[in-house]
This record gives sequence, C-alpha cells and structure tokens, in this order.
Amino acid sequence: MAAKIAVVSDVLEGAVNHLRVAKRLAPRRGASLRERFGPLDDRLVFVVGSPRSGTTFLAEAIGSVPGFVDLGEIAPVKASVPELVHLAPEEAAHRLRRTIAVSRRIGLVGSVRPVEQTPELAHLVHVLPLAFPQATVVHMVRDGRDVVCSLLERGWLRPDRSGQDDAGVSYGSYARFWVEPERRDEFEHVSDARRAAWAWRSYVSAARSAHDAVEIRYERLTESPHAVADELADRLGAPAEPFRAALERVHRDSVGRHRRDLSEVQLADVLDEAGDLLRELGYVT
Repeated sequence: MAAKIAVVSDVLEGAVNHLRVAKRLAPRRGASLRERFGPLDDRLVFVVGSPRSGTTFLAEAIGSVPGFVDLGEIAPVKASVPELVHLAPEEAAHRLRRTIAVSRRIGLVGSVRPVEQTPELAHLVHVLPLAFPQATVVHMVRDGRDVVCSLLERGWLRPDRSGQDDAGVSYGSYARFWVEPERRDEFEHVSDARRAAWAWRSYVSAARSAHDAVEIRYERLTESPHAVADELADRLGAPAEPFRAALERVHRDSVGRHRRDLSEVQLADVLDEAGDLLRELGYVT
C-alpha cells in the first residue's frame, strides 16, 4: 500500500510540475502558430552552472532573441535530476528527452529554439548530447566567493530554512545528491559559508566536464557584453545584434561583492572547501 501511495504521489507531483510549466509558458505573447504547435526544434540551448552564477539572466537574455524562447527552470526536469544521475546515461537521456518534450508541448513551445536553465543539469552534461545531439551547452561561471555571498543571502542551504522551491525541492542543510557519499554527514554540520562553497564547487566541477561547452565568465560578461554576445551568437548560428542588446543589460555592481560581504572566517571556510578550483579558474592566486 505504501508503495502505491508513493507512486500516486509521484504522479501527482509530476502533473503539478508540468502545470507550472504550462502556466508560465503558454500565455506568452507574439508566438506564431508554428512556434506553438509546429515540430519540436531539437537545437536546444542548455544554460548550466552553479545557482546564483547568472544562469537565469543569461538564459532569459538568449530566450529574448527572435527564434529562441526561455523555458526557465523546467520543474519536472529539476525534480527528476536526483534520480537521473543514478541511471545509465542512455536511460537518463531517454527520460530527460521525454520529460522536456512533454513540458514543451504543454507549454506550447514547438518550432522555436528552447533555452533550458535548470542548474542541476550541470550534473548531467554527459547525458545532454545523448538526449539532444544538436544541443548547445553554455556554462556560466562566476567567482565562487561572490556566489557564496548570494547563496548566503538567499538562505537556501541554511539549517533553519523551511519551505520548497518551485519544483517541490526542499530547502535546508541536508545533503543533496551532489554531495560526496562519504561526506554527507559533514555537509550538514559545516558552516553556511562552507556549505555554499561546496555547492559552487560541485556544480562548476560537474559542468566543466561537458564536451565542447561554451564557457562564459560572468565577470567578462559585465566588462565586455558585446564581445561575449558576438562569440555566443557565432556558436548558436544567430545574428549578433539581438544578442548584444540582450546581454548589455547585465548587472555589474555585484562583481567582487565578497570583499565587503564575507568575513575573514567565512572567506577562510570558502577557500578551504573550494580554493583549489578558485585557483584553477584564476579567481585567487
């Protein structure tokens, strides 16, 4: 009986998540009938990276360009990642493709290039080419120290944080699927700053294993949005000017915020947990 209840609960949760997708995407204005009901365009753009790295901005910017549409974080996809990471790549690819197809049809996204921005897909970058051979993966990288500031501000990983995100994933300090099995207990008892740095390191390390991904540094984007736009447009085979207009709206004032927001103790925790990757990426020496 308990197993049947769990199955029913999963089905209902999946239906609710798909309805969230429909509610967000179906009402969009200006889409033609072909864009809504035509054959699915499989040239997806997957924007991955650590949460609070600018993935939302980048995906929304690409999705605002004619010929593209931002799917946002597809709730059924985000909810399924913890299970998909444990499957064989071919099976995970099959399920991911099916989930995204259902969400696109429910959201009336047909013959237009979709932009998917679920950060957790960083942990499935080896699966994405199997599911969508024509897809492009874009990895947004931001200084992990600034990411920690933003994560601390949001409080998603705090032990006293209750509630859930839009995909029904609970907040709190518990060990997620991306925490090393032998360190799960440790994760739940370290400082909030170290836990946030742990998240950044895990997501970025996973995303960097993607083959032929487009890597965009948030800091360079703020300094040279037109140059980044030209490179991105070239990789996506699209005109550069709309990308320039979209990316020049990037926020610049959050770069380097760790200098004023992190205490010496917090910064030490961040460097202890993620210092090697910060050095490898050139953010610290």
